[in-house]
Amino acid sequence: MSPLHQLLLADRRLPPAARSSEARVEHINLTASDPERTSAMLQAVFGWRERWRGLEPDGRIGLHVGGEHSYVALYPPRPPAKAEVWAKSRPLNHLGVEVRDLAAAENRVKAQGLKPYAHADYEPGQRFYFEDWDGIEYEVVSYA
Repeated sequence: MSPLHQLLLADRRLPPAARSSEARVEHINLTASDPERTSAMLQAVFGWRERWRGLEPDGRIGLHVGGEHSYVALYPPRPPAKAEVWAKSRPLNHLGVEVRDLAAAENRVKAQGLKPYAHADYEPGQRFYFEDWDGIEYEVVSYA
């Protein structure tokens, strides 16, 4: 490997996929009954920001909330005529988010009026879960 290539791979400003051959999750697309409310919760709990907002061809407003290299896409439910065709979220188990300070994240979840549960210490870290208003489960983990 050339010195230039090594330098580029070590550059933390590059997206993770450009630094490694390991695949990564770039985004997750969720249907939310109130995308604005879910966006505000994700920003408050995880310190993320709104990355994008726009209209879909069917007139629904979509939001992308996350960090520099990954995000959660949030869209309201589709009109009833198309809802069953696009009901893709049925197999979703949970969204896993890594944080540095688990206790602080739990306090931010509670501040949103949501209830953390299933706390566990496990190798190699700690975790808890919570569900949002649409029944989407989040696993919050820390390896600190």
